[in-house]
Amino acid sequence: MIRADPLPVVSPPPSRVPAWALPGGPVDRDTDAAFCAGAALNSLDNLVRSEPAFAGAWRQRLALKCAAAAVRLVGRSEDEAALRDAWYLRPADGDPGPAGNLLAAWRQLASRPPAIDAETLSDVVALLGLCWDDGFADLPEAIDELGRSGRPAPFAAAAIATQIAALSPTAELLAWWCADLVLAQKLRWAKPVPLLMAQAFAPSFRTGHSRAKRIRPGQQKEFERAVCMALAQGAANACGLAADLSRRSERLVAVVPKLRAKGAGDVIKKLLDDDAVSGSLTTKTLSRFGARRLFERLQTFEAVRELSGRDSFRLFGL
Repeated sequence: MIRADPLPVVSPPPSRVPAWALPGGPVDRDTDAAFCAGAALNSLDNLVRSEPAFAGAWRQRLALKCAAAAVRLVGRSEDEAALRDAWYLRPADGDPGPAGNLLAAWRQLASRPPAIDAETLSDVVALLGLCWDDGFADLPEAIDELGRSGRPAPFAAAAIATQIAALSPTAELLAWWCADLVLAQKLRWAKPVPLLMAQAFAPSFRTGHSRAKRIRPGQQKEFERAVCMALAQGAANACGLAADLSRRSERLVAVVPKLRAKGAGDVIKKLLDDDAVSGSLTTKTLSRFGARRLFERLQTFEAVRELSGRDSFRLFGL
C-alpha cells in the first residue's frame, strides 16, 4: 500500500455562478454589468477561499485556456493540445518555443502571489514576446496603487489594462495579464486566477451593429462594462471547470487505497497540482516502467484521463 503523507480532503462541490448573473444578451447599462460581475465574483471568491485539493490543476487549466486565446491574438495556430505538448514534452529546462512561452507566462501568473516587481515584469514581457517600453518601469507601482485603492475590483482591472494599452498599443497581452493580477490583489487572493485573456474574443468584447468589432483595452467607452461582463462569464466558466475537476479529484482520491505502486502518492499530488503529468514521469521512488503501470491502473479505475490522444509520449490529468 502507499506510504505517503495524507492527501488533502476533497472539498464539497463548488457553487456555480447564479444564472441571473449571466444575461442572455447585451447589457447596456454600466450598473447592470457591475452587478453581474459582483455576483459572479462572489461565487468565484467563495471557491478560491475554500482552497480545494485540485486548486493547482484548476488554475493551470485556466492558464492553458488563457494561453490558447493569447496564441490566437498574436496570429499563431497552436491549440490547447499543442501548447501542452510544447510545455510538457520539452527537454528539461528547454525552450518551449514562442507559443510555449505564452503558456509559461500564464502558468507563472497562476502559481505565484499577486505581486510584481521590475525584474519579474521584465521576465513576463519577454515571455509574451513583447519589446520593452520604458513606460513599463512604472507599472509595478501603478499596480500596487490600484491594489490599495478604493476602486471596485473589475474597474481596477480595467484601469490597469487601459493604462498599459496607452503606453504601448501592441501590449494587449500584457494588459490582460496584469488585469488578472490586479483583480487578485483587490480580492486578496493568495494567487491569481487566469480569467480575462480567455474572454478577449467572447461576446462581452464585441460591439457594433453586427457585433463584429472587438473592444480592446481602453479603445471604447464601453470597455469597463465589457470587462465586467467578461468577468461574470469568466467566473462562471471557472466555477463550471471547478465543478468538473471536483468530481474527478474525488474519484482520484477515492482509489488511492487500491494503489500499491511505491511513489504513487507523489503522482497523485502532481495530478491535483497541475494540468497534466507526463506518462513517462520518474521520481526518486518511481521508475518510468512503474509510472506507466500506475497510469494504466488509474485509467482502469477511470481516475485520470489521457489528454494527448497518442499511444506514446502520453499526458495524463484530471
